[in-house]
Amino acid sequence: MAQSPLPDAGAPAPANANAADHPIFVDGFQGTPAEIERQWYEKVYIGRGDRMPQLTLRAVLMGTVLGGILSLTNLYVGLKAGWAFGVAITACIVSFTTWNLLLKLRIARTPMTILENNCMQSTASAAGYSTGGTLVSAFSAYMMINNQSLPVWQMLAWVFVLAVLGVTMAIPMKRQMINTEQLRFPTGIAAAVTLRTLYSEGRKAVKSARALTIGGVFAALSQLWMDGLHLVSNALAPFGLGAMLAKFNAAAFGPAWMGRTVYFHWDPIFIAGGALMGLRAGASMLLGGTLCWAVFVPVMQANGTITGTGFREVVQWTLWGGVSCMVTSGLLAFFMQWRSIVAAMGSLRKMVARKDAAAAVDPLEKVETPMSWFFIGQILALIAICWLGKVSFNMPYWQSAIAVIITFLLALVACRVTGETDTTPVGPMGKVTQLLFGAISPGNMNVNLMSANITASAATSSADLLTDLKSGYLLGANPRKQFLAQFAGIFMGTAATVLAFRVLVPDASVLGTDQFPAPAAQTWRAVAVALGHGMEALEPVKVWSIVIGGTLGILLVLLPRWLPRHKDWIPSPAAFGMAWTFHWYYGMLFCLGAVIGRIVEKRNPALAEAYTWPVASGVVAGGSLMGVLLIFWENGPDMWRQFFGS
Repeated sequence: MAQSPLPDAGAPAPANANAADHPIFVDGFQGTPAEIERQWYEKVYIGRGDRMPQLTLRAVLMGTVLGGILSLTNLYVGLKAGWAFGVAITACIVSFTTWNLLLKLRIARTPMTILENNCMQSTASAAGYSTGGTLVSAFSAYMMINNQSLPVWQMLAWVFVLAVLGVTMAIPMKRQMINTEQLRFPTGIAAAVTLRTLYSEGRKAVKSARALTIGGVFAALSQLWMDGLHLVSNALAPFGLGAMLAKFNAAAFGPAWMGRTVYFHWDPIFIAGGALMGLRAGASMLLGGTLCWAVFVPVMQANGTITGTGFREVVQWTLWGGVSCMVTSGLLAFFMQWRSIVAAMGSLRKMVARKDAAAAVDPLEKVETPMSWFFIGQILALIAICWLGKVSFNMPYWQSAIAVIITFLLALVACRVTGETDTTPVGPMGKVTQLLFGAISPGNMNVNLMSANITASAATSSADLLTDLKSGYLLGANPRKQFLAQFAGIFMGTAATVLAFRVLVPDASVLGTDQFPAPAAQTWRAVAVALGHGMEALEPVKVWSIVIGGTLGILLVLLPRWLPRHKDWIPSPAAFGMAWTFHWYYGMLFCLGAVIGRIVEKRNPALAEAYTWPVASGVVAGGSLMGVLLIFWENGPDMWRQFFGS
């Protein structure tokens, strides 16, 4: 790759440093580990990370605010569909546009550098993505099993401590996986390229920001029309899109099919999600949902096996096959990546025993996150988790300690898989821990849930930090400062997600409903119940669903390997199984979005590359925030009384 001349290390930052005219070494460097790190230091870091502002108060504040807002979108979508969207690229575009607007209004005095925006992205990502997943999965499952919630202070403590465990766990992994082995972490590369494009092509940045804004406004207005007109005025309620669709569906489908969730619905959030996830996953959801809700449920209702009507009653029967499909496929796919597992275990020795004689004069020691931070963070998190486990669930200290040790090993593997495939196997990681604790603490569903929660949360935070550090690595950021930016985002993410969750989900009665199907929680709950009560406690149809779903999950993993030419036509087991845990029309909307995305990509690849991500991200953000706002609006007085007792 062509290289720009390197400036003198002692010279001031060039005036055009923000123009992103430096090359991005996506393919990395060659040589020994010490040579690779020195090449990065001399060719990427010097001239950028050693002189350009990055960890500034304005960057952290901007990232904190954006992350706090975007955390609500993932919380809302997670409760709806069990899905989570990365916020880093969205935050980059929004931050860049917002700061330029502040400059034009003369509120801000100087432009934000590309490395400031990179730090902002890390803060926003920690706040918006890596702190909320535990709430829509383990904590929601806990509420469904126990019909009660944990005290707010315990939820705040759990979410914060698990995030700290995860981000500090990534410290030794960073230097091995990113510096030495140069794993790709594709989303990190995409974020770096996005930032470089924003800072080098002003016109393209404006177009991306405009597309994101238009998508967000459209989705927000659509959500208001769908669910919120009655809040403006009762007289407007009949003109709401939701009311009009309800009349049409009643006439076209009738109560029986509507009770099976087979009817038309409008929610652009999931259409946008389908455009982002791709055609294979979207089509798999429609196929799985149709087989579930239009074939399996009617047959079971006809022979009297399923007696209930409505989503909440019926999903208690359908979820077993879907969950089994997701669990077996996830575990098999994970263990089939045995090379990654072996490599991860092999790199463990290298992480704790760095490195050769050159380490004594290693210039990177001044910019890399110190290993002392790793040990301090892990020890403090371990103590806090042991105490919280005892207070919250009467979990023995030794079991909490085992969960943390298992978590480090599984997070190590999960981060390597993320670096190689851009997919963090959070589900399989959690299920491995659930299975282990099913043997360690049989029959204790709460311990089973929270031990797996430790693994899944830490793996998510570790992989998220490494993805952001990959972006900073390519741009020449100071890793230590970027770690601090990521750590700062945990505080806002914890507060925003926990408090919003308590408002959106005041008790277990709203989970598993049309408003919040909570498919991720359904999955966690099902595994905990099966391990806690045993298969013999389940009805025969549920046992057969588990067997058939599990077998199908295994086949859907093996078929693409046996028939590689036809792999694009073989359903995704995760998407297929997920469709058995939420409404049929969600799969229909996901598939619709995937089809639209594929058509645009085929007819105009340049248009798809420029606008698919910003438009879809804007739609998800705008629709989700309006959905949260409507819930706050409608339940405001009750929320006030709940929190303040008056």
